Amino acid sequence: MRTAILSALLAILPVWGALPQTVAGPQTTDQPAKPATAPGETDPAKMAAPATTTGAKPPGAAPVNDKTYVIGAEDVLNILVWGNAPLSGQVTVRPDGVITLGLINEVKAAGQTPEQLTNEITARLKEGGFMQSPRVTVAVHQVNSKKACIVGEVLKPGCFNLVVPTTVLEALVNAGGFKDFANQKNIAIQRGDQRFIFNYKRVIAGKNREQNIQLDPGDLIIVK
Repeated sequence: MRTAILSALLAILPVWGALPQTVAGPQTTDQPAKPATAPGETDPAKMAAPATTTGAKPPGAAPVNDKTYVIGAEDVLNILVWGNAPLSGQVTVRPDGVITLGLINEVKAAGQTPEQLTNEITARLKEGGFMQSPRVTVAVHQVNSKKACIVGEVLKPGCFNLVVPTTVLEALVNAGGFKDFANQKNIAIQRGDQRFIFNYKRVIAGKNREQNIQLDPGDLIIVK
């Protein structure tokens, strides 16, 4: 029996050896794998180009009248001398009312209007022989020299710039109105040694309109 089994095994060995010994796997290409995107990140291919924005008007730019506004200490001015970048730029009026410009050195700015200061800078550049036909522009960038204040029983007490003519009533509105227990009939405006009374109830009723005075720099409104 054992001899018969052995003979059968020997008979099939040549057939087994003729069979292929390896099986080919699936074919692949040699392309680099695409990196995975981490959680929370955006696929770079799907990212949009950043949005662009246009320049905004500089904060604090003052809508003043160049012919009537009188420059004061701490005001910020934009000075442009066409064709001369070193003389152009933004300057702050010193406490003594003076600004410093290259070539012509110190110029008294306080007490002049932007138009008057423009004319003076133009004349000094020409008379000093620095420029034959200077073109100068002076503009008020920020008003800091003309402040009034409001204190007491209003929602937003504090100081503010008198960029444009402002009345007592307008100042009260800008301060957010009165608190609940404010005395609206006896509001004081302190101007140096002078003191004015403002009766809100009567003014808004169309009476005593002369009390609604235009504020001056340094005025203090007191709401009790």
